[in-house]
Amino acid sequence: MFESIFHKQLSVILLVLVFGYACTDLNEVVYDQITEENFNPTGDDIGALMAPAYTPLRGMKLGWYSFMDLQGETSDELVTPVRPNGWYDGGIYIRMHTHQYDMFSGMHNSLYGNAFSGINAANRVIYQIESGVAPLETGADETIAELRGLRAYYYWLLLDNHGNVPIVTDFSDDTLPQQSNRQQVYDFVVSELNEVMPLLTEEIGPSTHGRFTRWAAKSLLTRIYINAEVYTGTPQWDAALNMANDIINNGPFALEPQFKSNFSLTNENSQEIIWAVPYDELLGTGNEYHMKSFPPIMQRIFGMQAQPWGGNAALPQFIDTFDEDDGRLADTWLMGEYADPETGEVLIEFVNKIETLESGVPQPYEWGYSPAKYEVPIPDARQSTSTDYPIFRLAEIMFHKAEVMLRNGDAEGAAAIVNQIRARNFDPFGEDKMVTGADLLGGSSYPYGYVVDGEIAEYEGGGDIVYGGFMDELGYEFAMEAHRRRHIIRFKTSSGEPVFTAKSWFKRRATHSPHLMIFPLPESALNTNTNLKQNPGYN
Repeated sequence: MFESIFHKQLSVILLVLVFGYACTDLNEVVYDQITEENFNPTGDDIGALMAPAYTPLRGMKLGWYSFMDLQGETSDELVTPVRPNGWYDGGIYIRMHTHQYDMFSGMHNSLYGNAFSGINAANRVIYQIESGVAPLETGADETIAELRGLRAYYYWLLLDNHGNVPIVTDFSDDTLPQQSNRQQVYDFVVSELNEVMPLLTEEIGPSTHGRFTRWAAKSLLTRIYINAEVYTGTPQWDAALNMANDIINNGPFALEPQFKSNFSLTNENSQEIIWAVPYDELLGTGNEYHMKSFPPIMQRIFGMQAQPWGGNAALPQFIDTFDEDDGRLADTWLMGEYADPETGEVLIEFVNKIETLESGVPQPYEWGYSPAKYEVPIPDARQSTSTDYPIFRLAEIMFHKAEVMLRNGDAEGAAAIVNQIRARNFDPFGEDKMVTGADLLGGSSYPYGYVVDGEIAEYEGGGDIVYGGFMDELGYEFAMEAHRRRHIIRFKTSSGEPVFTAKSWFKRRATHSPHLMIFPLPESALNTNTNLKQNPGYN
């Protein structure tokens, strides 16, 4: 226990150096920039020097209008219905759910701003090092490589979500940048990662926790290659397999025996996590997802210091795909009755049902399953918690390997990997809980269709989804980790259309509109840079 606390404190010290303090207001004056007058660096100051480039990650991942919201609420996983305590918010959550998002407001605009905030900060620090404003006695090349790798991650976020964005690498160039297309952004990110790879550290431990290492670069390349057909039209399955094998065979990672160890208050000790965003409830704030997901009454039930706002919930159709014996169900969602700790009176019941968006508020005790994957300290939880957000973990890399094997015809080999990951979530894990190659090749169990008054009025089902069984397994493992939108864009129906546009769920009808698979560029970006053209379909 003492060793765990010591490592957490050490990580927090490094976190403050590397991440600074989160800022979600892009117009706020930034006071953590390095200038020639206030910084005389040595090799021991590298963390502080890089701090501004890492800062946007904290607010982006689990803060307000977070990356988690963007990936979940536009997918078939999550929704924020109107609640007794609000959450209409000008209809923004309804627009995200029904895919009527626009360039004026939304979580996608927040992502765009945070990503370019990180890119600009990385460019600035690289310029300061290269120009001699902030000279380093040692480690300059390695520091620049790390910043370029981190910058490539921000560009991957833009590649995946916005597609056609300007590539900016020179902080001293004050001309308006030209817009690049999605293929060019893809090529840039892949090239950058391969170029900096040899200079990135392979060390995994407290001193590199939260830092962009060689393993983070390889994990990002694996994720990019597995989605390459979406980004460029050309699959890169074998490249994804080779990179995944490299990480699995040569990396210092292992599956955690307990799934929830990856999302605990001390998950900086997880041997499965490859790269994470570090948080601390006092020194490194920003993990506020419990505030958005827990109903306000949970303050009384859990004895929390902060009263949560209580917004989103799992889509019942998504929950219906889980095996009721799968431990990931209880490890991911609040379910069942919760009572007053003093009187025993049941104050709320989480059931797999939510009222439709038209009818507004849920009925009493029908709140839906609230996300609860990231551990919250009970009692005394504050507005921010100390649970880190895993950007990459070994289970994802193993799933990527299994997916390529499945697509290449080795369904039983893919099933063996999936079962290795499933095993830790069932007690006992017998043959009846194993998946076969045929299961993974078959359709999805997701009951797609449009919902009216809590019932599927226009049933579509998922039987026509190619590799739908495998897509389901991804859903169980990575629910509430900001993966789902990407998955249902990559997997397709038998007609060749991505699930994302082909299927209906809850109050969102199938759009059959491919332009919705990337988000519009923000109005503010278009107004600032006249070289930019809006993504097709949003004009």
